[in-house]
Amino acid sequence: MAKLTTRQRITYLLLSSLLKLIVRVIWSTCRVERIVGEEYVEQVIKDKNAFIPCYWHQQIIFGAWYMHTLIKRGIKIGFLVSPSKDGEIAANVIKSWGGAVIRGSETRTGAQAMRDMYNLIAKEKVSPAINSDGPQGPLHEFKVGDLMLSQFTQAPLLPLAYATTRGWRLKSWDQFIVPKPFARVAIVIGEPFITPKGLRPEDLEPQRLQMENSLNNLTRQAQEILQNS
Repeated sequence: MAKLTTRQRITYLLLSSLLKLIVRVIWSTCRVERIVGEEYVEQVIKDKNAFIPCYWHQQIIFGAWYMHTLIKRGIKIGFLVSPSKDGEIAANVIKSWGGAVIRGSETRTGAQAMRDMYNLIAKEKVSPAINSDGPQGPLHEFKVGDLMLSQFTQAPLLPLAYATTRGWRLKSWDQFIVPKPFARVAIVIGEPFITPKGLRPEDLEPQRLQMENSLNNLTRQAQEILQNS
């Protein structure tokens, strides 16, 4: 990443504060009505080993909310952030939460980002949260790179999804969801999965579809919880 000028640094700090405020308002005014599957979280952290939380790109706001609750419990959580200058905004917010920042993306610095995440998992026991259809989609298509990271590290993938009763859906590739203030939210966590050793990338399609279906099913389950409550 190119070095920031003083003016850019100040601008990004101000924008980071604004983003943090907006997220805080959403988090504080919405009500998390139910969290299902927390036993799976306890299962993956009981041995103090790292894991790989994964959720769809459109579900970042309350995916990040749950990661924030884990950070407050003392669990080391990391986030992959764009290496561009604009990524400095999200990086500042994550650092203020106490999270680790990995600068990279699948499209621009994929191999380096994979190495950085591998090192964080293997050496520092940091659990990197991943948007499994990001950063450019296609929508709800689970990326094989996440499976390979689990395979290399033997860290379990932990799928997570949420639904909200009221929200804006942006006209972007990911149909990004912004919950409206005072909405109700349900979060569902799925069973952890470790990619078997010895499989080549081209042989991972069954596992890729398994994780893709898992995230979509968790989303539907969260929606049904809200509909029936």
